[in-house]
Amino acid sequence: MSDNIPAALDHALLPGIALGYAPVIDRQRAIAGTRLTLVPLRPDVKVDHAELLAALGATFPQGGAIISAQGEALLTALLAQPPAEPSQIEVPAFIAADPNHAAAIAALRGAGHTGLLKGLPNEPLPAAVGAVFKRVVLESGQTAPAGMEPVCAGMRGSDAIDAAFKAGAHAVIGWPMDGPFEPTGTARTEMATDLQVIVELMSRVDEGEDVERLEQTLKRDPSLAFKLLRYMNSAAFGLPVEVSSFRHAIMLLGYARLKRWLALLLTTASKDHSMRPIMYAALRRGVLMEELAQGMSEREQRDEMFICGLFSLLDHMLKAPFEKLLQSIPVPERVRQALVEQSGPYRPYLELVQAIESESVFDYRERAEALMLGAGEINACVLRALHKATQLE
Repeated sequence: MSDNIPAALDHALLPGIALGYAPVIDRQRAIAGTRLTLVPLRPDVKVDHAELLAALGATFPQGGAIISAQGEALLTALLAQPPAEPSQIEVPAFIAADPNHAAAIAALRGAGHTGLLKGLPNEPLPAAVGAVFKRVVLESGQTAPAGMEPVCAGMRGSDAIDAAFKAGAHAVIGWPMDGPFEPTGTARTEMATDLQVIVELMSRVDEGEDVERLEQTLKRDPSLAFKLLRYMNSAAFGLPVEVSSFRHAIMLLGYARLKRWLALLLTTASKDHSMRPIMYAALRRGVLMEELAQGMSEREQRDEMFICGLFSLLDHMLKAPFEKLLQSIPVPERVRQALVEQSGPYRPYLELVQAIESESVFDYRERAEALMLGAGEINACVLRALHKATQLE
């Protein structure tokens, strides 16, 4: 992974805030964006607004993110001075209806921003304010005002997401996984052919087979070879020269580092469109766990943390419990402990990542304190991970 980190993200930042993130999922199950949630850890927290804007600009240089600032003081500052790039600002209905905020909200439109209205106001909004909002987050049973797209937020689990779309939602903010995968009578038991090739490659690399044998395996699916080389030549990988072949990649990387990129390929190669939100989550878990591991002395540990986060949703992707999956997919012992036994040195980091995803301040505090990590450190890791994951996609 490249160390070419934007300067705004290369240090601990926003120490009084807990950051969370979630995908915005459209009706085709494609990822339409990311919502970043900012939760003050104390009611009286003071936020360096210039630092916040610089961090947002570095993480989302093209804009497009939904920024959900919890707490009136934080949101008021964001409305008065929003990010430089076009973004969506989430605004609770009671704030949108407050005349004291009307001018700042109305000005968002002229600066290229839009609003995401959270809830329904008791009275229609003034025309200049209402024109800013194209989407509204609704509770169950509510109806979107004319001209506004309904959005459901805080969804957990594929069934909840499916139900939201059936009820008329245009988009969902949330996660398609809710706990470990639980097999059902209709669960798929066979691994797709393209994924089988990757698993076979991982096994061969793990056994140290020669390059010729590895190349023959990869040639069974040329599209996978292309995708692997594309990853290796991405800005996030940061190699000094362009990788021109699989043999060249092995010469540059060695077998140990090649395994992590095969792991990445395994978790992003599914052709099932319904898996796109899971792949989004897995990639960010892997990169975030690697960022959290930067203080570890050994490169091997950082690579293993990457694989641990990346594989933490493999049960949902391949529709089988970890106990079964990891019998055929080679993983380091510490990764197996975290995923199968829910123990070992990497498990607390995975639980912290899950707390960040769930936007639970209680769980966030508990996991961070157990690892002796400050919010500023964690926030820098989160923003770097979001930035790097986008480079890899």
